[in-house]
Amino acid sequence: MALVALSAYLVGRHASRSGGLVELERRLNHPVLLVGATVVLVLVSLIVELDFRTPESQVGLAGGLVALVLLGVPVALSTLAAGDSGVRTAREAAPGHPDRVLVFTDAADSFEPDRRVELLTGSGWSARHWSLGARGPGERLLRAEWSGPGRITVTLEKEIEVFTVGEDGTPAGPSSTPRSR
Repeated sequence: MALVALSAYLVGRHASRSGGLVELERRLNHPVLLVGATVVLVLVSLIVELDFRTPESQVGLAGGLVALVLLGVPVALSTLAAGDSGVRTAREAAPGHPDRVLVFTDAADSFEPDRRVELLTGSGWSARHWSLGARGPGERLLRAEWSGPGRITVTLEKEIEVFTVGEDGTPAGPSSTPRSR
């Protein structure tokens, strides 16, 4: 059961990447719940399986707990740090394509508010999402908008990125130009 919970989380985490399936991310990317269930199930199986009367079983339990701590603590910390702490604030459909939507999210990953934009294409289980406007340290998203039927313009503090959306809804690009102030 622990492998099932861990596998479900890994599928959800993979779907959270740019180009991943929206429904899989929404249903399976729950690190605290699924990784926590994995840790609890491994601990329970170690305690149930071992007979504590022999020295070998006591050493085995201690080794299993040390391995669990050495592997579990970094995984738990990385899953908590990677959690989605954003609130979706706006949606903007593409002109002539209601199945293509820009979604704006206000994220609170740091002390400074951060605004992100994603392109959602398709619907239902086949819906995918792509992250647009990759930012470096200290660079904020100022604006993102549909600049044509298949074009998205993302304005950052230091540059302007233009993405071209293909017939299948997959974004290509970006072509970047420095922003004149």
